[in-house]
Amino acid sequence: MIAAQGLTKFYGETCAIRDLDFEIDDGEIVGILGLNGAGKSTTLRILACLLLPSSGTVRIKDRNIVEHPHDTRKLVGFLPETPPLYDEMTVSSFLVFAGELRGLRRQQAEKRLGEVIEQTELTDVRDAPIDSLSHGFRQRVGIAQALIHDPPVLILDEPISGLDPAQIKEMRRLVRSLGGQHTVLVSSHILSEISQTCDRILVIHDGELVASGTEEDLATKSDSHHHQLTVRGDAKKVTQTLQKVDGVIACATLGQAEGAPFRGTPAGLVNHFQIEAKGDRREELARAVVEAGFGLLQLTPAAPELESAFLALTRRGAAKGALKAHDVGADEGDKRDEAGERDEAGESDEPEQAKAEEKAKAEEKAEKKAEEKADKAEEKADKAEKADKADKADKAEETASKGADDDAKKEDGK
Repeated sequence: MIAAQGLTKFYGETCAIRDLDFEIDDGEIVGILGLNGAGKSTTLRILACLLLPSSGTVRIKDRNIVEHPHDTRKLVGFLPETPPLYDEMTVSSFLVFAGELRGLRRQQAEKRLGEVIEQTELTDVRDAPIDSLSHGFRQRVGIAQALIHDPPVLILDEPISGLDPAQIKEMRRLVRSLGGQHTVLVSSHILSEISQTCDRILVIHDGELVASGTEEDLATKSDSHHHQLTVRGDAKKVTQTLQKVDGVIACATLGQAEGAPFRGTPAGLVNHFQIEAKGDRREELARAVVEAGFGLLQLTPAAPELESAFLALTRRGAAKGALKAHDVGADEGDKRDEAGERDEAGESDEPEQAKAEEKAKAEEKAEKKAEEKADKAEEKADKAEKADKADKADKAEETASKGADDDAKKEDGK
C-alpha cells in the first residue's frame, strides 16, 4: 500500500527527516512514535501530498507522490493536529462541502454523509454548528472530513491531542474500527495510545527511523531486560545486594508482598523488586540473593514496557548522532592537521587562497556595478514617470481651461 525509500526533507539547511525507509501493508494500523520535533508531522504531511520531499520516493498504491501528487491525494484522507473546520457551518453541510472539495459530486457527497456520520458517531450533532461542539466532537468531525471521500489511506496527526480520558477511550475505539477497511497511520508521542491502538510502530528520533515492528519486536531490540523478584529480607539490604550484580542498570522496590506472610515471615520482610539489566541476568541475581542469605521466593522475567524500549531506542539514536558529530569533528581536525603538515613541508595553500580572494573581490566589484546600473535605470524610469505625469496634468488643465472658455462664449451668445 505505502512504500517509502530514502525519504528526506530539508527546510533551508535544517534536515527534518533523513533517509526514511518503510513499508505499510493494506489494512494495517501503524503508529509513528517520536518525541516532539522528531519529524513525525513532516513525514505525515509528505505522505498526505501536502509537502514534496527534498529527495527519496513514496508510492501509495503504486502511484509516485512526486510525479502524480494530485492523483495520489485522492487516495488519502488527512487529519492535521488542528482539524480544518469552518465554525459557522453545521456538521452536515461542512462534510458535504468537504466531499465536493475532494472531487465528489454533491449527490455522491450526500450519499456518503450518512455512512460517515454513523461511522464517527456524529448523529446527535449532525445539524449543530461546529463552533458549538466540544473538543472531542470537533476531532470526530475532523476524522469525518478525512473519511468523506472513502480513501484507502487515512492519516491522523495527534488525534487524541487535548482530549479528556473518556474522549481518548472513544477515539481509540474509533481508530481501531477503521483498521482493515482503511490503512491507518497515527502519530503520537503518547506511548500508551500507540501501544493500545496500533498493530505496528515506527520509531523516529531526530529525523531518522531508529526502529520498526510490533511492541514485542521493539522490546527485543532494546538492550535492557527486566526481571521481577520476590525476596524475604530487609528491603534496603536486598536492594544493595541486587545493585552489586554485574550488568544491573537499576533496581526498584515495588512494595511489600500482599496477603499472608510467607512461611511465617513477619509482615514487611517480603518485598517485590524490579530489575533493569543488560541482558538476561536471572542466574546471577538468584545466586547473589541466596549467597547473601536472603530467601528467594520468586524470580520471573518481565516483558519490557513500550516506554522502556522507546527510551532505550532513542538513547541509542542519540548516541549514533553524537558519534556522527564526533566523526565530522574528527574529519575537520584531520584536515587542519594535514594543512599544518603541508605548511611545515613548505607546501603552503597561500597561492590558492590568494586566487580565491581575488575572485571574490572581482565578483563583489561586478555586483556593485550591476547595482549602480540598476539604480541609474530606476532613477531614469522615475524621472520619465514624473515627466509623463506632469505632461498629463498640463493637458488636463489645458482641456479644462478650454472647456471653461467655451462655456463662457455660449453664455455671452445667449
